[in-house]
Amino acid sequence: MSQVFSEETHRNLLSRIPHTTGRDIADWLRTVDEGPSLLRFEEKVSWLRGEHDLTYGHAKAIIHEYDLRRAARKLL
Repeated sequence: MSQVFSEETHRNLLSRIPHTTGRDIADWLRTVDEGPSLLRFEEKVSWLRGEHDLTYGHAKAIIHEYDLRRAARKLL
């Protein structure tokens, strides 16, 4: 998992994604979950950008959030 953004920047990006894309975060996380089984963070970001025409920052924030939530589920 890779994060270049601060936690505050990450949260700000996530809050803007629904307005910018017309889709909420839960919908994007489902899209990633149902997408190809890519292993590397940057591969996931590149797939999301190419498949859904997202900016690099938004794609990276979505993948980072996906990885955070997946890791949290494993801890339970």
